[in-house]
Amino acid sequence: MMKGVVFSLLGLILLMCACGSSKTKQERGKTTVQADTVKSYQGELSIIYPGKIKAASEVKLSFRVAGPIRAVLPEVGAFVKKGELIAEIDPRDYEIQLSATEAEYNQVKEEAGRVIELYNRGSVPVNDYDKAVAGIKQITAKYNAHKNALADTRLTAPFDGYIQKKYYDSHETVAAGYPVVSMINSNYFDVDIDIPSSDFVRQDLFKSFSCAIDVFPGQVFPLELIEITRKANLNQLYRMRLRLKPVPGVDIAAGMSVNVTIEYNPNEEALTVVPLSAMFEENGESAVWVYNPKTQTVTKRVIQLKKLLKTGELIVSEGLAAGEIVVSAGVHSLKEGMSVELLKPVSKTNVGGLL
Repeated sequence: MMKGVVFSLLGLILLMCACGSSKTKQERGKTTVQADTVKSYQGELSIIYPGKIKAASEVKLSFRVAGPIRAVLPEVGAFVKKGELIAEIDPRDYEIQLSATEAEYNQVKEEAGRVIELYNRGSVPVNDYDKAVAGIKQITAKYNAHKNALADTRLTAPFDGYIQKKYYDSHETVAAGYPVVSMINSNYFDVDIDIPSSDFVRQDLFKSFSCAIDVFPGQVFPLELIEITRKANLNQLYRMRLRLKPVPGVDIAAGMSVNVTIEYNPNEEALTVVPLSAMFEENGESAVWVYNPKTQTVTKRVIQLKKLLKTGELIVSEGLAAGEIVVSAGVHSLKEGMSVELLKPVSKTNVGGLL
């Protein structure tokens, strides 16, 4: 009797041990992973495009009158200020012309003045009065034209800038309207970049513009948007023109290479942020493991990446919603539908994990 009871108790103990061992193995079969909660991204985004600095305005200066050039003063590359003399035509013929016209002007003005005085007294008919008035107008116009012609023998700088090119030199004869020199404006520069249609359609989200010049590392220069062309070029890109103002102490010149940064707001885009360690690639696609708290299992989710932040986080444009939980460590050891156990977060007061 006792022998049967002992055997029964022994069997029960073995059965309990077997169940406990099976349960322990099942618990040990779960992989422990670290997880993070997906956050919504509310910051700014940026894109960078290469560009070139160009002269904001390059103009070709010409005389409004013809004649032999007396002098072209500045050399190519010289800096000139607004109003400074650049070139001069020999004014001899125009001085003689103005002198003769001035004498005629004084004579006609004196004679017409007498006729007008007599008309006011009623001594001459209205026809003589009209001729006198018309004569004054004609000679005044002629006198002003010849005076302007003499002034136009001097070619001055329309703005502060540099002499880019000389087309004529001293002692050469130039016709009216033919370029003598070309100038570039030094008050500001233009920066040209080409953007794709994906950025063209969201230009309303652009917030600020800046550039870094290759020859001035570590310095950032603000830019101002001037225009974006409405028609794409042969490469299906849209030309964006920005303005760069000179910076004191920095010798900026046309032709320098720059990298233009465009900052823009994400606006209504549902952007989220996850740690870089949460992302893995499979079959050429970026994906993360999404944790289901109810089933304690993970599911692969393909995502679209937007940008890598300096903080080591990824901005995701598609595939995730704020509040979801993703595995952030141990992603390469997981499989679809696998049961996992989340690593408990370390308390902020548990310094070094000693407690």
